[in-house]
Amino acid sequence: MTDYYVAEPAPVVAPTPAAWQNAGAPRRPRAARTRRYAMTPPTYFAVEYAINPWMDVSKPVDVQVALAQWENLRHTYLKLGHRVDLVEPVPGLPDMVYAANGGFVTHDVAVVARFRYPERAGETQAYGDWMASAGYRPVSTRHINEGQGDLLMVGEKVLAGYGFRTDLRAHPEISAALRMPVVSLELVDPRFYHLDTALAVLDDDTIAFYPPAFSEAAQEQLHGLFPDAIVVGSADAYVLGLNVVSDGLHVVLPSAATGFAAQLREAGFEPVGVDLSELLKGGGSVKCCTLEVFV
Repeated sequence: MTDYYVAEPAPVVAPTPAAWQNAGAPRRPRAARTRRYAMTPPTYFAVEYAINPWMDVSKPVDVQVALAQWENLRHTYLKLGHRVDLVEPVPGLPDMVYAANGGFVTHDVAVVARFRYPERAGETQAYGDWMASAGYRPVSTRHINEGQGDLLMVGEKVLAGYGFRTDLRAHPEISAALRMPVVSLELVDPRFYHLDTALAVLDDDTIAFYPPAFSEAAQEQLHGLFPDAIVVGSADAYVLGLNVVSDGLHVVLPSAATGFAAQLREAGFEPVGVDLSELLKGGGSVKCCTLEVFV
């Protein structure tokens, strides 16, 4: 396996809490930007253990259905004009399909995930090796980080979740490695165990989120930073409707999140619904299956 260097910590941004506001994202012209994604086919997908509330080992998984749904997602990105790199799946790593958790890649740096649960530990090497082979400089952290599951870039900063998976102590390490400010946000509902299950980045200054998934302090932070954020309701949040991928105009989201799709249209975005119901059995959806490579 590639040797990684460990980043030295840097200060983490702590925004001043602001008063609760929710005007909703104003309708204005939106513009798509060509993106680069990495995805791993669900060749070995299964629910063999339960490490989040969505996983139930008693419910059978149809791998052929999962593959078809995943392939439809990949083709959706291609039809929208985006690039999709493929990462080779590894036997014995059933959750590797959730590529977003593999790390955080931007410019020439790749922060490689360090997983909380031993069942996923082997993904660190698999994704680290892929990042190195793709020409990126792998960086490890001393503390747990679960990649873009808990690290979402918006504009020139990174929103970073903690509370269930990623360790708060990893945030300064990530800030140092990426040379970007990091905003720490506490998650409090185990159903929303990663940041990308409760918050969606829509463009460089627009987000959507589900407030009950966050601590009161985190809610105030988000409202202070994004006063026009789209606040999503429980019905859409409970189908992982916020687990989306946006190119700034088109928002690829779970097709069951119909209320959120209407909110997106009202704000000037173009929702693109896809069915990932089989992969939802493992606790992931659109964003979980998509590692964005920022260039």
